[in-house]
Amino acid sequence: MDLGLEWDFRERAFAHLRAVQLRTGGPVRQAEVADFDHLGERVRLMPTMRGIWKPRQLGAALSFVTTFSGGGIAPYEDVEGPDGLLRYKWQGVDPLNADNRAMRSAMENRLPLIYFKGIAKGLYEPIYPVTLVGEEPGQMQFVVALDEVSVGHWEHRNVIDLETVRRYAMRMTKVRVHQPVFRSVVLQAYGRRCALCNLGHTELLDAAHIRPDAEGGDPVVTNGISMCKIHHAAYDAEIIGIRPDHEIRVRDDVLVEEDGPTLRYALQGVHGQQLQLPRQRKARPSTELLDERWEKFLATA
Repeated sequence: MDLGLEWDFRERAFAHLRAVQLRTGGPVRQAEVADFDHLGERVRLMPTMRGIWKPRQLGAALSFVTTFSGGGIAPYEDVEGPDGLLRYKWQGVDPLNADNRAMRSAMENRLPLIYFKGIAKGLYEPIYPVTLVGEEPGQMQFVVALDEVSVGHWEHRNVIDLETVRRYAMRMTKVRVHQPVFRSVVLQAYGRRCALCNLGHTELLDAAHIRPDAEGGDPVVTNGISMCKIHHAAYDAEIIGIRPDHEIRVRDDVLVEEDGPTLRYALQGVHGQQLQLPRQRKARPSTELLDERWEKFLATA
């Protein structure tokens, strides 16, 4: 295996993927990552038929995918082990399957990979670089680390307290996997527009939690609302509240302020308007969570 080629290919592929994500706002479809140019050749970056992908130009796997399960069991399910690190299942049950050998080559050489996590039918959130740090043949799975610190934890796991490792790994999983997936799922549900002002610049949009993350709010679509950054900040500061019937309210003291056009149009202008909801009812904000957050707004108004 030419490790120089492996690293060069991956660094260029990651740069290409970042450029694609600037156009898409984060999540990608298979066709959008199928035109990476390597020395004049068109190379795809993600699997199409199976869960693991090794381009013929490489000696080790480049990417792996977890498909969107729609509430069921995905064929390649990722789970967290007792140490907080992700696990990814083998292709089939044969350890010498070509795909499993390609993953093992990436693991043995500590080569970075792309993890495409399915967030909707045909839509994936790329998480990269990730590193395979171990294999558990009894469970037919690989161990996935999301950052270099987790790689070091795995390599020194016999001398590091397991609970310390688990807490760190869970935090990294939240930052590297759950948060970007939550944002993508929520923005997708709202048509990639702010639910308050209809701004459609994806790079200026956030997924706002109704029940804050710090208070145990789950990273699920019914606990999120797509908001532009100014409305997200105003919502978190209890300047803006959203009633359970989806009416937007602005705090009384802010309504009577006099300032420039940002205050007049961006904040005071949404007072009394209706939240723009997702078309799919199952993606709409939880009435129970909205009621809980509305009571909090009233207490600070």
